Amino acid sequence: MGAPVAVVSEPLIRVRELSKTFGSNRALDRVSLDIFPAEVVALLGANGAGKSTLVKILAGSQTHEGGEIWIDGQPRHFSSPLSARRFGIVAVHQQINEGIAPGLSVAENLLLDELCRPDGNFWLNRKRLLERAASIAAGLGLVLPLEQPIEHLGQAERQLVVLARAFALQPRLLILDEPTAALSDAEAQRLFGLIDTLRSRGVAILYISHRLSDLQRVADRAVVLRDGQMAGEFSAGQLPEALEAMLGQALEAHVYTPRAAGREVLKLRNVKVLPRTRAFDLSLHENEVVVLTGLLGAGKSEIAEVLFGLRKPLSGSLQLDGIEWQPGSPRQVIQNGVFFAAEDRASQSLVPDFSLRRTLTLPFLERFTRGGFIRNRAEAAAVEAQVSALGIKTSGIDVPMSALSGGNQQKVVLGRWLLGEGRVLILDEPFQGVDVRARREIGQLLRDSAAGRATLVICSDVDEALEIADRILLVRDHAVVAVYPRAGLDRATLVAALAGSDPQNSVVQAAPRSRASA
Repeated sequence: MGAPVAVVSEPLIRVRELSKTFGSNRALDRVSLDIFPAEVVALLGANGAGKSTLVKILAGSQTHEGGEIWIDGQPRHFSSPLSARRFGIVAVHQQINEGIAPGLSVAENLLLDELCRPDGNFWLNRKRLLERAASIAAGLGLVLPLEQPIEHLGQAERQLVVLARAFALQPRLLILDEPTAALSDAEAQRLFGLIDTLRSRGVAILYISHRLSDLQRVADRAVVLRDGQMAGEFSAGQLPEALEAMLGQALEAHVYTPRAAGREVLKLRNVKVLPRTRAFDLSLHENEVVVLTGLLGAGKSEIAEVLFGLRKPLSGSLQLDGIEWQPGSPRQVIQNGVFFAAEDRASQSLVPDFSLRRTLTLPFLERFTRGGFIRNRAEAAAVEAQVSALGIKTSGIDVPMSALSGGNQQKVVLGRWLLGEGRVLILDEPFQGVDVRARREIGQLLRDSAAGRATLVICSDVDEALEIADRILLVRDHAVVAVYPRAGLDRATLVAALAGSDPQNSVVQAAPRSRASA
């Protein structure tokens, strides 16, 4: 356990001996924790350690079976998120779609809590609704299409909407679960400034993140969960020790090993994604892992959608293995060997109530079918092999996906596409909600399995990009504007390129020359 942290006030919240069980899985085992006003406490733990369960209990989304929660020296019990909010506890959960209301506008989502109050009469005064929503958005410095349906926003913009609404509630304890997962460095820095402001006003913050740079920036101290139990408390200067306690072992330094690019697999020439944006070229080669990065709204996901056929380019051409190619339906694209895992895992990659087994094999069931019947043994063997290779923490392959932590769900989505023999694998923000060890494992697995396949990873986090890439493509205004080989590229250079106002001044490196054309 780390050195004790000096405090001068009484705790805002005392958690004592908190326990929670799901079937045979003990998610929390007698967890105790104090949270003080005006401090940021980092809650660390590997995937499945119990972090999300603790957060949901504190926020009133789940009940606990043993232990107590004290606020201002009084025992409290929350039956719903509304009852927790009455005591000033507001949570922004990792699954952003849990915090939005489909079918409503951006403005209505910003005002969702106020609209649900008995005295909320915004429905009768549209002008007042828009003015209030604009005021909330301005609190985060956001310019949003307030009258558009929330579904029109990307995952990162939705995250900002949920964050803005939480700040507007003026919480006493704000719980942030992976708040920068969908944000670029620039948006994350804006969030950190707001956290500093809240802390100066006496707000307590429980901050969950797997990004060490986040924790170094905001945390006053860190507490660690492992296997549902409290594994230690650490000062802000002991974050490396906290990570070791989280993992149960020292984290080895990451060593980048370059890979030689093979022949060209996918080529875009003079492609234009939207009107009034520039045309660009892009090439992906066998054996290499390419990262597509850029600021929020740069157009990274839209480019991926073009590659998978979900969006038609306005101009330009695509080639797959040297042959002109026009992506059709997702089924046809998958049959062509082009696989895509979208950023919004919950709504675009998972089927409600599906088991881990069926989620993982869904696109390739024909491989396990004979005479119209699924060969359960062959399917189970393939699934168990992927579960082992990816280190997916589960009590069995037939458990529902809802029983898995967010990070383990992400691993299942990746494992699904590694089952197939693809020519192109496109992953949109695959490290969201994945702990540092799992991120290393997934990154290494992607690199180890890259032979004979082109791999494109969309990644907003600079450290994640540098850790996994052979080449990094910088996106701005829905176009690739610069290409950097990973060898010799440092963090400062990449951050400067992301923040630069004139990307054309960047040194644009040629795409790797394939062996076939050498």
